[in-house]
Amino acid sequence: MDLLDKMKKMIHIYDEILKQPHRTELARELRDEEDLFILLCFSEMLGLQNPAFYYTLELYPLIIERFHEWHVRMGMEKSPLDGIRCC
Repeated sequence: MDLLDKMKKMIHIYDEILKQPHRTELARELRDEEDLFILLCFSEMLGLQNPAFYYTLELYPLIIERFHEWHVRMGMEKSPLDGIRCC
């Protein structure tokens, strides 16, 4: 191992040590952002006006798989949308 590899490894270890206490906060923040994004994508179906509906329409096939996890996390036992049956 040369000096450059050792330095990269040390920097990686140092970076992991700094990130460790904040992992749960980062995960929670990412989950909250995803929840907001899914709400925006499906808000038109829930009866809320969404000015970005046209732009989010093409994303539905990609996020429909995560919709079930989202509505369960939001406290809804069944899917709130009639057109999407995931349970």
